[in-house]
Amino acid sequence: MSNQNNLIHARTCVYNVGYHIVFTVKYRKKILTGKVATRLKEILHQVAQDKEFIIETMELMPDHLHLFVTAHPKIAPSYIVKMSKGISGRLLLKEFPKLRKQLYKGHLWNKSYYLETVGNISKDTVKQYIENQKSK
Repeated sequence: MSNQNNLIHARTCVYNVGYHIVFTVKYRKKILTGKVATRLKEILHQVAQDKEFIIETMELMPDHLHLFVTAHPKIAPSYIVKMSKGISGRLLLKEFPKLRKQLYKGHLWNKSYYLETVGNISKDTVKQYIENQKSK
């Protein structure tokens, strides 16, 4: 049986659902630094709050980001990615117009993404992996 401390009790279910999500900047441009990185973190936390999922851990690299997210089972992981990439991309390109010149056709994110479900046993391993990305 799973660890009771990780279970979330909702009105219609009890769950422990986590996702490791990675998406990359178009053409792997190294633009997620400084003020852009700071603003991206703010935007993603706001998106998570508005769309009712939780960012447990986030690590930005200059050309990609890692998210460890938990969400109610009714929230599809593709929806989490769509909202995170869509809203953050639109706002960052609006707030930092110089980014548009670096990115062909004005898209911030690559269309594809990596998604992995995270079970109770490997949750800490994934968190540690994400948190240690900067040291590599």
